[in-house]
Amino acid sequence: MAQSIENRIVKRIGGHGEGWAFTPKDFTDWGTRSLIGVSLHRLRKKGLIRMVMRGVYDKPGHSTLFNSPTTPDLHQIAQAIARNYSWTIVPSGETALNLIGISRQVPSKYIYFSNGPYKKYSCDGREMVFKRRSIKETGSLSWKTSIVVQAIKALGESNVNLEAKKQLAAYLTPVEMDKALREAKYVTNWVYEILKDLSHSRRRNG
Repeated sequence: MAQSIENRIVKRIGGHGEGWAFTPKDFTDWGTRSLIGVSLHRLRKKGLIRMVMRGVYDKPGHSTLFNSPTTPDLHQIAQAIARNYSWTIVPSGETALNLIGISRQVPSKYIYFSNGPYKKYSCDGREMVFKRRSIKETGSLSWKTSIVVQAIKALGESNVNLEAKKQLAAYLTPVEMDKALREAKYVTNWVYEILKDLSHSRRRNG
């Protein structure tokens, strides 16, 4: 039984790819918390997964430059924590800008707005802070749509220049762009107009 669960876990992890972070709760549809824990322990001993913080694991990528595992992806870890506690989270504006690459500075603290309690976690020398805040406008958006919306808001209406528009558009695939337009119809009007402009520019430029 444990071996069967272990194989299923490996398959699910593989479906998400390298860097995906998860908790035991992501697999409880296949067995008890105890059985899941045993399976994760075995996979960890085999070197297939690693524990990045208490109760949170990931499938590490490999850096050819340094010939070592890649550093944990804090944004993946934040989403894993949110799933574990059934929180809805969106990145703060500065965190969204970093995710997209508009801000090149690597922050020591990643901030997320949440409908859960205030929480702070440390991982790999960096902090994740979950701040309780009303997220009515963005809470129903998919992860990537919420990132783009938060980034646009952080820049401000008059500061979304041509270079920023290129980076915002490049962050979304054509399918994700269409999804963002559908999802963001009821966000702040000027933000939605910028999203429409991004979509039209992409279509014009192919």
